[in-house]
Amino acid sequence: MKSPYDGIPLENWPLVTRELLEQHPLPASEIVDVVLSTWDSIFASTMGSKGFRIGVDIFPKPQIMGFFLHELIPLEFATRYPDVWRAEFSKGDKDLVYVPDEFYSIELKTSSSSRHIFGNRSYAQQGAKGGKAKSGYYLAVNFQKFVEKNIRPAVKLIRFGWIDATDWIGQKAPTGQQSRIPPPIERIKLIELYPGSSE
Repeated sequence: MKSPYDGIPLENWPLVTRELLEQHPLPASEIVDVVLSTWDSIFASTMGSKGFRIGVDIFPKPQIMGFFLHELIPLEFATRYPDVWRAEFSKGDKDLVYVPDEFYSIELKTSSSSRHIFGNRSYAQQGAKGGKAKSGYYLAVNFQKFVEKNIRPAVKLIRFGWIDATDWIGQKAPTGQQSRIPPPIERIKLIELYPGSSE
């Protein structure tokens, strides 16, 4: 897939990012609403025959909280818009698939980091075959992790934009299993939707 930033001077990249968001079928306000309502629903849910609750009886690690967001956000959109949005079904699908035109499908990244998102090592392997495309729209959600039992963690940052496969950088160590996006690229290509301004 050709990058929408190809041939565009770096100083004009923020304009490209804005145009990409304006042409996307999901409005920014609804993306924020779904993320925040999904986060709330995690704490409102009960588990097991005794009705255990997250944040009251169970205090999951960030990976588990990220898993819940990763699964529930696509389901929420699919419920709101049946036959328009659906959750990932096959290996080549993005996390949230736009049925009328896969160009607008979204990859979801969650992290307990204050500002950054991460991918597994395959994101930085440009020659890797098969699987989902690494270029396209990304929804990035950063949240707090549990630190004390009586303090509920919150979603701190919601960003939306376009990331190209070539933006991902793998760890230098041969055994490194993580990839990242350089902060300048994150700032240009992911627009902050919530809380609405940089902290």
